[in-house]
Amino acid sequence: MQSSQQQRLIEFLERDLAIPTSAIAIGLRHQEQSVPLPDNLLPMVLWQYGLLTIEQLDQVFEWLEHA
Repeated sequence: MQSSQQQRLIEFLERDLAIPTSAIAIGLRHQEQSVPLPDNLLPMVLWQYGLLTIEQLDQVFEWLEHA
């Protein structure tokens, strides 16, 4: 089950950064396999697998600071 913050993060990734839903699904699967990582590591997982650029990762961290 996704937390409210993670759902808002996913919406931000899709809407503002145009990250495809399929890429986010890959990140979520890999994040779940790395239990017990906190929800907010999804951006790092996406970056690690080349699904986010470093610039997009910076934008996500800025968003997380203000969320």
